[in-house]
Amino acid sequence: MMVSSWSRTVAAVSALVLGGLTVPAVSAAAAVRGEVRVDQVGYGITETKHAYLLSSAPGSFSVVDERGRTVHRGRTGQSLGAWNAKYPAVYQLDLSKVWLPGKYRIEVTGETKATSPTFRVDTKDRLFTPLVRATNEFFQAQRDGDDIIPGRLDRKPSHLADKQATVYEWPAFGGEFGDEITEPLKPAGGPVDVEGGWVDAGDFVKFTSNTAYSLAELGYVLREDYDRALAAEVKLGLDWLDKMWDEKSKTLYAQVGIGTGSDKFGFLGDHDVWRNPHDDDPLDVKPGDPKYFVKHRPVFPANPGGSALSPNLAGRVAAAFALGAQVESRRNPSLAKKYLAEAASVFAQAKTENVGELVTAFPHAYYPESSWRDDMELGATQLALAAKALRDPRSAEWTRQAAHWAKAYIDVEEKSTLNLYDTSALAHAELAKLLRHGVPGAALGPKELIGDLRRQLDEGVASAAQSPFRTAVSVKEFDAASKSFGFAATERLYADLTGDRRYAAFGSQQRNFTLGANAWGVSLVVGVGTTYPRCPHHQAANLAGEEKLLYGAVVNGPNGAENFEHMELPPGSKDCKKPFEAFDTPESRYADDLASWPSNEPAIDFTSTAMLAFALTGRSW
Repeated sequence: MMVSSWSRTVAAVSALVLGGLTVPAVSAAAAVRGEVRVDQVGYGITETKHAYLLSSAPGSFSVVDERGRTVHRGRTGQSLGAWNAKYPAVYQLDLSKVWLPGKYRIEVTGETKATSPTFRVDTKDRLFTPLVRATNEFFQAQRDGDDIIPGRLDRKPSHLADKQATVYEWPAFGGEFGDEITEPLKPAGGPVDVEGGWVDAGDFVKFTSNTAYSLAELGYVLREDYDRALAAEVKLGLDWLDKMWDEKSKTLYAQVGIGTGSDKFGFLGDHDVWRNPHDDDPLDVKPGDPKYFVKHRPVFPANPGGSALSPNLAGRVAAAFALGAQVESRRNPSLAKKYLAEAASVFAQAKTENVGELVTAFPHAYYPESSWRDDMELGATQLALAAKALRDPRSAEWTRQAAHWAKAYIDVEEKSTLNLYDTSALAHAELAKLLRHGVPGAALGPKELIGDLRRQLDEGVASAAQSPFRTAVSVKEFDAASKSFGFAATERLYADLTGDRRYAAFGSQQRNFTLGANAWGVSLVVGVGTTYPRCPHHQAANLAGEEKLLYGAVVNGPNGAENFEHMELPPGSKDCKKPFEAFDTPESRYADDLASWPSNEPAIDFTSTAMLAFALTGRSW
């Protein structure tokens, strides 16, 4: 669950389908105009293609090319379910017979009149590989420190005080939502240099856990298809991660900055001041000033005193370094060996007994992860692959460790799909290839890993069957976009591993959902498609002006209606709002509204999972 930088209310979970919805009878004469929802980027030539009609009555549809010629006709068929009182039916439109490359639109006639946005049919490489570069541009916009790319937002160097940061003891939190500071911050060491890296979301806090997760996905994409711009981002992320790991003391720093301020103890947190990041450096503040921690941002260790390390962090940080080693194994072997040594050192520090609450962020309520065996599997798998690439004899032992943690995940962990809280899909797909020729002493083999990937996809298919838009994720919970991209990526990983295409249509539908084939008709990637977020909950983008896009950013997407009850426009922000209320339900909303952190805040983990899905889709058949 992605948690906002302005409110930390955790939503109650409710059912996905609008059960028991009562809608008024609508005659043909009074029928409202329908709305057609398509994947606004487009559809691969050979893939199953679906669009959706929101309406009150069925009808006929035509697919028209850019010259106005009808290339396909069809009927809506049976409703897949109700959406809201205005749109009591959702119809699926099958466009699969449209396979010639070109630009098209859908025209609905009969009792309902509607026209879709223009969409393309083309090779997947032409459609989706450019989106890898688009999502990489978001990471460029999230850079912090000296090495800034001005880009569309005209970014400037920021938070240079991070070069001489003070380390603090873990802050104490309480309160109803676990984010209220109950004691003053206590210095514990430093100074340390933690300048650089990426800010996490719409604010300016930096998290090791989220950065490592994103680096694992970016590193995978880079390893499979080397690109200089992406390589620069991966290097920037690894350089910062290298600063966050103190090899001498065996200490990993978990976080730079504190989001939550305290009236009681007289200081402001990052989320209390809406500003450009470069505005923090000129502040003239001394200890005791309310803005002291806005400029001199506290650093919190994940394992104080070099003690055992939370295993979720150990696994994903090791994976990030090990993927860096794989990328550099031929280009720069000495750097690759350095990355491998760091990966091995972090991994060996993991606490795997009496683990307790995992370390993710301070407070833990920001990112309440509970799964860690998947991260250990991912870390060991990438260590094994890095060792293999560098002809290091430890590859077989790390493979055995990965198999051990994979079995433990399958047997014990609460399950999800690929997202910030569950890395098993990527780990399984990589480990299965390592185990194909057998590894003596391995706790399982490819069959069990493939079976668990199939389980994840089967659960998604079953959930999607209950949704009028055939989306596997709930639009009443956080992370709709990232989990949808996670399903799309998992289907591609599974198909690449097995050659089994049975889930191809399902995977495409999850991607379709994120790119406009949803009730709101909005692409959840800024700047991509015809309708996308114009008012993201992002400080630098908001202050740069609506005309300057945060290009490539992936936002949370629709969310539970109760999460929008206490939205407020942050002081100092520029008001921005675009209407989508007609497509809300009593249980779910999407708001393109600056104040709408539950649906419109972007994040690096959302965007890295989208990048992975786009890369895998672009190289597929």
